[in-house]
Amino acid sequence: MTRPLAIITPTDSPCAFCAYLTGERPYTILFRDSTVAVLVTREQRGRPHVLVVPIRHVTTLLEVTDAEATGLAICVRQAAKAIDQAYKGAGISVWQNNGVSAGQAIGHVHFHVAGTLDRGGTDWGEVPELSLDATADIARRLEPYFHL
Repeated sequence: MTRPLAIITPTDSPCAFCAYLTGERPYTILFRDSTVAVLVTREQRGRPHVLVVPIRHVTTLLEVTDAEATGLAICVRQAAKAIDQAYKGAGISVWQNNGVSAGQAIGHVHFHVAGTLDRGGTDWGEVPELSLDATADIARRLEPYFHL
């Protein structure tokens, strides 16, 4: 028997990530298999910044299956490798939030993988939303280095 989560999660409905994954809303997808996808976010907080998400709608890390956890971890690692090889930055940040109080803004578990900015770190403030053409350019730059 599963216990309900104590974590208070965002109540966004419909889910933006699910809409991207079903093709209901256009978005740049760098990689996708039956379990996990890597999305090029339009809000670039790093150089560059991608999101690793399970295909199944699942709200927090506490609810992913073992297969999803494995797929997520492998794709986070591969995204980091691709960013390192394609952008040659000084560092890579990886973060993941569970619950509103932890900064989770979309109620679909996701990992952020971002190359650090020239000044270091990532951008936590307001960032411009890139066009789909711009995110497609980022995906094209990462694709040769993203291997599973």
